[in-house]
Amino acid sequence: MDDRTLKVLEYYKIIEMLEKFAKSKPGKELVKALRPTADKDKVLGQLEETKEAESIIAIEGTSFVSYFSDISFELKKAELGSILSPKDLLKIGQVLSIITSVKKRMKEYKGKQDLRIIPSMVEGLKSQPVLLKYIENSIESEESIFDNASPSLANIRRLIARANDRIRERLNGFLHSSQMQKYLQEPIITIRNNRYVIPVKQEHRASVPGIVHDQSSSGATLFIEPMSVVEANNEARQLMLKEEEEIQRILADLTQKTADLADEIKDSLDILIRLDFIFAKGAFSLAMNCSCPKIADDLSLRIVKGRHPLIDENEVVPISLDLANDCSTLVITGPNTGGKTVTLKTVGLFVLMAQSGLNLPAAYGTSLGIYNNVFADIGDEQSIEQSLSTFSSHMTNIVRILKQAETGDLVLFDELGAGTDPTEGAALAMSILDYLRDRGIKAMATTHYSELKVYAITNTGVINASMEFDVETLRPTFRLLIGVPGKSNAFEISKRLGLDDRLIDGAKKYLSQEDIRFEDVLRKIDTDRVIAEEERDKAQAYLAEIEDLKNKHQDLLDKLEQRRDKIVSESKQEARRILKEAKESADLIIEEIRRTAQINDKRERNKAIEQARKDLKELVDGLEERPDDKRLKGGKPPKRLKAGDTVYITSLDQKGQVIGEADSSGNLTLQVGIMKVNAHISDLRLVKEEKPIVKKTSRELRLRTASISSELDLRGQNAEDALLNTDMYLDEAFLAGLKEVTIIHGKGTGILRTSIQQMLRKHPHVDSFRLGKYGEGESGVTVVVLK
Repeated sequence: MDDRTLKVLEYYKIIEMLEKFAKSKPGKELVKALRPTADKDKVLGQLEETKEAESIIAIEGTSFVSYFSDISFELKKAELGSILSPKDLLKIGQVLSIITSVKKRMKEYKGKQDLRIIPSMVEGLKSQPVLLKYIENSIESEESIFDNASPSLANIRRLIARANDRIRERLNGFLHSSQMQKYLQEPIITIRNNRYVIPVKQEHRASVPGIVHDQSSSGATLFIEPMSVVEANNEARQLMLKEEEEIQRILADLTQKTADLADEIKDSLDILIRLDFIFAKGAFSLAMNCSCPKIADDLSLRIVKGRHPLIDENEVVPISLDLANDCSTLVITGPNTGGKTVTLKTVGLFVLMAQSGLNLPAAYGTSLGIYNNVFADIGDEQSIEQSLSTFSSHMTNIVRILKQAETGDLVLFDELGAGTDPTEGAALAMSILDYLRDRGIKAMATTHYSELKVYAITNTGVINASMEFDVETLRPTFRLLIGVPGKSNAFEISKRLGLDDRLIDGAKKYLSQEDIRFEDVLRKIDTDRVIAEEERDKAQAYLAEIEDLKNKHQDLLDKLEQRRDKIVSESKQEARRILKEAKESADLIIEEIRRTAQINDKRERNKAIEQARKDLKELVDGLEERPDDKRLKGGKPPKRLKAGDTVYITSLDQKGQVIGEADSSGNLTLQVGIMKVNAHISDLRLVKEEKPIVKKTSRELRLRTASISSELDLRGQNAEDALLNTDMYLDEAFLAGLKEVTIIHGKGTGILRTSIQQMLRKHPHVDSFRLGKYGEGESGVTVVVLK
C-alpha cells in the first residue's frame, strides 16, 4: 500500500490503538508490522481469526494469552551452551506455563466446535510438562534455587547450616564473656568476605587474636575473625564452594534440557506471539464495538452506519453508503465543516483496516471489495519552503497518483480542482475523473463546484452524494445522502442571518437561468426526499406494529394447538385404558358362559345364562359412547345458552361448559378442562345432558350378541388397532355361535397378517386357522375355526 496514503488516512494511529491490546512485547512488534494486503484469501483468513478471537473474549471475558517475555535470546544462549541464570530459566518457565494454560483453556472452552483457526494453532503448541516441572521445582527466584533442586544440594545446605550454627555458637560465647565485652565495639556478629566476624575496638586489637577482614571507615572498629572459629569458617566456606558448584551443575543440566527442546519451544513461542496478536485484534474489535465486514467478489462498497474510529464515540455521526461495482465515481458536495473530508477518510480507512484483517466500527451488513492499492489526496499540503501554493501542492500529489494508479485501485480526492480559477478547476476535475473512470479505477471526490454535480448526473457510472445541511439551525447534520446532489445554501443562510431581501434578489440577477432552474430542481429534490423519509419511517413503524401483532396471534394459536393435541392424546390414552378394562370384564363373562354350557340341569343353565346377560348389559351400560361429532357439527347453533350448559366447540373438537351469558356480539366464555377460552355462539352446538358416567372412552365400543358378520375387514388399519378389533370380533363371533369366520387383512408387506396369526395362536376362542384358498382370497385372508 502507498505509505503516504497510510499517513494521510491516519492508519498508523489505528495501529497504535491496536498495539495497546497486545500483552507481550513481541506481540506488540507484530502489531506494528501489520499492513494491508490485496491477497483476498489472506484477508479472509485474517478476518476469520479476528472473529474467532472476539467470540472467545466475549464469552470468557478475557483472552487465553496473558503477559509473557520474549525468550528468543535465552533460547539462543542455551543452544550456544552458555549456562542460563535462574532469571533466564524463570522467563522460560513462565512462557511454558502460559502455553500449558492456553492449551487447557482451549480444551475446556465449550464453543471450540464453532472455531477453526485458533483451535488449530493451539493444537500446534508444545507444553513441555517435564521441563516445566524441572524449572518449577528448581528455581525459587531470579537469584536463588530451591534446596530440593537436587539431593546433593539439599545435603550441602544442611551441612552449611550446621557449620554456621557452630560458628555462631562459639562467637556468642565471645559476646557473652564479661572479659571480651570491653573489647567489642558492639555485641553483634556480622559477615565480611563470607566469613563470620565480630567488631573489635582498634585499641584492643592485640587482646583478640584472629584475622582482620575489614575495618570501619573511621578506623575505630576492626572486624576480626577469632582464631577459635577460623577452622569452622574454613569448613563453611568449603561447603559454600561445593554449593556453588552444585548450583552451576543444576543450571547446566536445565540449560541442556532447554537446548534439547529449543526448536520446539521456539515454534510454540512463534504460535504464542501470533495468538497474542490475534487476541489483540479481537479485544480491539470488542472495545470499538466493531463487526466483521463481508468481503465482496467485486469492487463494490457498502458501509452501514460506519463510525470513524478516531472520533469520540459520543460525537461521531455514523455514515452509510452503498456503491455498486458498476459505480466508478462518487462526487460528494456540501458545506464546509459538513463532514465531506471525514467521509472520505472513513471510507479509505475502512478499506485499509478490512484488508489488514481488522473488524470495522460499523453495523452488520457492511461489505467491501479488495483493492490493489489506495491513494488519497486529502488536506492542505502547501509548502512555504518549496514555494508551492495549495493548488500546486495538491496537483503535485495528484500527478503522482495518476502515474501510479492502476485498474482495481481506489483513489480519494478532497476538494478536487480547488485553489485555482473555478471554471478551469472544474474542467480539470472532470477530466481527471474521466481518466480514472476509463481505466477502471474507483474514485471518490469532494467538491464545491456545481459543474461536477451536473457531470455526475449526465455521466454513466458517476453518482452524486451530498452532506445534509439544516437551514433552520444553520448547521450541518453530517449525514451522507447518496444520489442527491448538494444544493447551494448561500441565499438561505444569508436570509436567515438577516441579509436584506433586496440584496438577495439582486444577487439572483447575476445567476443564469440554468443555474436558477438547477437550484430549484435541487430544492424540490431535497423537499421530496424529506417527505419520503418521513413516510418511510411511518411505514416502518406500522410494519413493526403489524409484525408484533402477527407474532402474538401466532403464539396464541400455537398454544391452543398444543393444548388441543394434549387433550386428544390424553383422551386416547384414557380410551385405551377403559377398553382394556372392558375387554377383561368381557373375557370373564365369556368364560362364565363357557362354564354354563357344561351344566346339565337346564333350569340352572338358563339361570346362569340370564345372569351372564345381565352382567354383559351392565358392562355395556357402563361405557359412554362418544358424542356423534358429525351430528353435532352438522346441527344448528343454540339460540340461548345459560351458565352450566354443556356445549360442543366445533373448531376445537372439544366439549366445554358455559361460564357466563353471551355478550351483544354473541361471544361468551367457556371452561374447557383447565383452560378458559372465548368462542362465538355460531361455533357451538348444544349437548344434551346425560347422567354422569365415571368412565369415558374415545373409541366407540359396541358389544353385539346377534347378527354378527362372518367376515372382518382390517385393510387400512395399523397393527395395534387391527389386533384390538380382531380380539373384540372373535368374542362377538363366539357369543353369536359362529363356527368359522374370515379375517381380511390384505397381502401388502405381510406385517399385518403375521401379527394377526401370532394373536390367533394364543386366543382362547380359536380352534385352528389357515390362509385362504384359491377363490377365498388366498394369502390376503385368514380363515379361523372357532371352538
